Amino acid sequence: MGSLKVVFMGTPDFAVPSLKALKREGYEVPLVITQPDKPAGRGKRLRPPPVKVLAQELGLRVYQPEKVKENWELKGILEGIKPDLIVVAAYGKILPEWLLDLPKYGTINVHASLLPKYRGASPIQWAILNGEKETGITIMKVIPELDAGPILSQKKVKIEEEDNAKTLHDKLANLGAELLVETIPRFVLGEIEPVPQDEGRATYCPQIKKEMGRVNWQEGSREIFNKVRAFYPWPCAFTSFKGKGIKLLKVRPVEGEGEPGEVIEVKGGLKVATGEGALLIERLKPEGKKEISGEEFVRGYRVRVGDSFGN
Repeated sequence: MGSLKVVFMGTPDFAVPSLKALKREGYEVPLVITQPDKPAGRGKRLRPPPVKVLAQELGLRVYQPEKVKENWELKGILEGIKPDLIVVAAYGKILPEWLLDLPKYGTINVHASLLPKYRGASPIQWAILNGEKETGITIMKVIPELDAGPILSQKKVKIEEEDNAKTLHDKLANLGAELLVETIPRFVLGEIEPVPQDEGRATYCPQIKKEMGRVNWQEGSREIFNKVRAFYPWPCAFTSFKGKGIKLLKVRPVEGEGEPGEVIEVKGGLKVATGEGALLIERLKPEGKKEISGEEFVRGYRVRVGDSFGN
């Protein structure tokens, strides 16, 4: 299958293993399409997306259009290339029908959920947030409707208690690359019958916004535990203590009771009551300070039983 001409569209870290896998398998990648460089960090210097960095290391041609929909320059480039297939992995924009239909075998997508569950921009975070025990990768044909195309292949992965959005992202990015290169030859040879998605089971996940990280201590320890994992490393679950902002980085549900947000134990760890059960706070980051352990926080901030987190 090495002679197949594959145009790749992707932007963030999630897409990097898929592009690596295509090159490793010997596919011809005449063009990589990725989002424009974005300002980042304190100095707001322009930073290239991870896919561009890899593409340049591999010596591949990169194109970074501001828009795709009515981009006739892009259309001309693709018509000149005559790709057999376009592969999309977290590109970050809805694609027009003319682009989807241009390659000989159409356009396929690497999506980080077991579709039709969790269509949309942040399936990894929402699977953790909702306490799912498993998630996975779907390779599907792309149609104009968001993440609604027929399914070519799927692979499941367990969501472990220790997993957060970062660790699960990395597992899924690698699994996506594996499944992609397993699926392409079978799809192109006509060995896969695309399976339409069951619209009745479709769920959508909205984009994660910073404000979603605010901890409501009235919720149970399990819900808050899931929130801390789902929002690490961004935007992080956050609360306050004595008027100062605190990011919660690692917590564990434990037994205990008290008023929601109340510190109920400081010896042998920082334990805080929730609406149901309690949380042991293992790692946290006070505003403007570095990350510390719960024990260091207790000592440095003179935390007492009866103090409270939140408003």
